[in-house]
Amino acid sequence: MRRSDWIKKLALPAMLSSVALAAVLPAHAGLDLATIDAEAKALEAKVIKWRRHLHEHPELSNQEHKTAAYIAKHLKALGFDEVQEGVAKTGVVGVLVGGKPGPVVALRSDMDALPVTEETGLPFASKAKGMFKDKEVGVMHACGHDGHMSILMGVAELLAKHREDLPGTVKFIFQPAEEGMEGIETWGAKQMVEEGVLKGKHAPEVIFGLHIFPFPAGSLAYRAEGFMAAQDRFELTIQGKQTHGSAPWSGVDPITTAGQVVTAIQLIPARQLPITEAPAVVSVGSIHGGVRNNIIPDKVDMEGTIRTYDVKMRETLHKHLHRTVENISAASGATADLEIVPGYPVTFNDPELTRQMLPTLEKVSPGKVMEIKPITAAEDFSYFQQQIPGLFIGLGAGKPGAAYNHSPKFDLDEAALKTGVKALSALTLDYMNSK
Repeated sequence: MRRSDWIKKLALPAMLSSVALAAVLPAHAGLDLATIDAEAKALEAKVIKWRRHLHEHPELSNQEHKTAAYIAKHLKALGFDEVQEGVAKTGVVGVLVGGKPGPVVALRSDMDALPVTEETGLPFASKAKGMFKDKEVGVMHACGHDGHMSILMGVAELLAKHREDLPGTVKFIFQPAEEGMEGIETWGAKQMVEEGVLKGKHAPEVIFGLHIFPFPAGSLAYRAEGFMAAQDRFELTIQGKQTHGSAPWSGVDPITTAGQVVTAIQLIPARQLPITEAPAVVSVGSIHGGVRNNIIPDKVDMEGTIRTYDVKMRETLHKHLHRTVENISAASGATADLEIVPGYPVTFNDPELTRQMLPTLEKVSPGKVMEIKPITAAEDFSYFQQQIPGLFIGLGAGKPGAAYNHSPKFDLDEAALKTGVKALSALTLDYMNSK
């Protein structure tokens, strides 16, 4: 459905002000959209201040000790009923019990930064250093996690101020290591789930989250079902037989075999999968073999990534990948050793929850809600969604000509942070009042 059709269907003209919109919303006993809008405006300067502090002091995955302490101090000062630290190593979980009975809603923000040396020239640019793969690197919030944290801190303050009018309980999840770890089996959202963050006395019914993208500032992007991709990494060694470059027939050439494999695996999505049902991508990102011009090497090593949006298609692609590399290698007299390392699952927005909360998004950002195509990046918010219904949305915070996420020049339009505070607050409140 096109955005114009949504607006007609909802009968909410885009020019309505937040105050006018509040008049058509259910009464929330002192906590309605007009109140949320006013409180978000009042908090804007604080949210920007928090974002700049966090941006200037980034920490890598599972190293977010000072970040976690900063957040925990804030939640404790707000009088949260529970503040748990050290969850999944460096995560923080806060529980805010409202003054009225109702459901438990979880809200999530990631915390970690990237091994990127900042080149923005901002007055609060990061000068931090960290250790990544045994090397000292620059550290930067190049994917908006500083904005995510400051937004959720703002939501925490807004809802804590009106907790007596809150018809339910909110679990605030500040998660480490979204960008991933190497050398360990479990981290981030998956580890939080395994440690029981979605269970116990305050087990949430649903979870909401957002991610900053360089869409138009203040816009909200959504998609039912597959919003972001599942991502898997593969490692492949093609074993040949080393020989002189002038006599390739006396050995087995793993380089020509690797060339055939690279071409063939690109055709798996195009020729072996029902691609009209869901997108799929296979890409080789690294290939190494040989030491000089006249030696055919013994082996070639390569690495790549797989992106899918459907569970069955993901399994089928894995099978076809094995079949393709093994058969082509065998036809050349070589052998193939393929390992597929599972990554994050599909970020799957529950269709019913998405449908239910779409009017809320339209009320928060009238005329700026977009249904988008699937995003090929991946997010471990998906592990929460495997356990309970979840809705993950995109928050537009792009500046004209801005660099994309993970760039050393990445920056965000801080005016969009207020929209993020409104969106998560309104989603929480409207869901609670729907019960």
